Amino acid sequence: MGLAVIGAGFGRTGTESMKNALEMLGLGPCQHMKVLLADPKQEAYWRQVLKDEQQGGLPDWDEAYADYNSGVDWPTAYYWRQLADFYPEAKILLTLRDAESWYQSTANTILKVIQKLSDPDSIGLKMISEGVFHNRLEDRDYTIALYEKHNAEVRAAFPPERLLEYNLGDGWEPLCRFLELPVPAEPYPQSNAGDEFHEFFDQRVN
Repeated sequence: MGLAVIGAGFGRTGTESMKNALEMLGLGPCQHMKVLLADPKQEAYWRQVLKDEQQGGLPDWDEAYADYNSGVDWPTAYYWRQLADFYPEAKILLTLRDAESWYQSTANTILKVIQKLSDPDSIGLKMISEGVFHNRLEDRDYTIALYEKHNAEVRAAFPPERLLEYNLGDGWEPLCRFLELPVPAEPYPQSNAGDEFHEFFDQRVN
């Protein structure tokens, strides 16, 4: 299938709503961490990817995204550089929110889940806690600086015609204009509030 849209924004920047929006626009299925963790085969596949990465290996991207036309949240945002190179025609979405608001949301959700994890090979610990946040997610200042650095690196990597910076609450118009698609009659989707996040992940902590 090949990726048409690559989401480079961190989790807790409206990525689940963006997943639903892309699917409503006909750009699904869309990969997302919740999709991965809801599918035992997908979870096993990405656990192996992380093990192989320790030996210097990278996934076969066509295999990894064979069933997807777009991807947001992790793991897509973790491999955004490699995916952008592999799919040079893909559009890049950088989902954003105010850094202070982002950290508070992350601390109330992702951090609390990570603190419950005990399996060192879990994707939450290996990719997110260690790979993205260098095991310093509890360090507010460090994590906010890392978030802002990541966003700056994404901005610097692409020309304006390939990248959309999409702020939480922007709605359909900038997204549809960027993707050259008509605006749907339905409201832009809203999902993954804190209580929904915990309800999903509390059933899968390991």
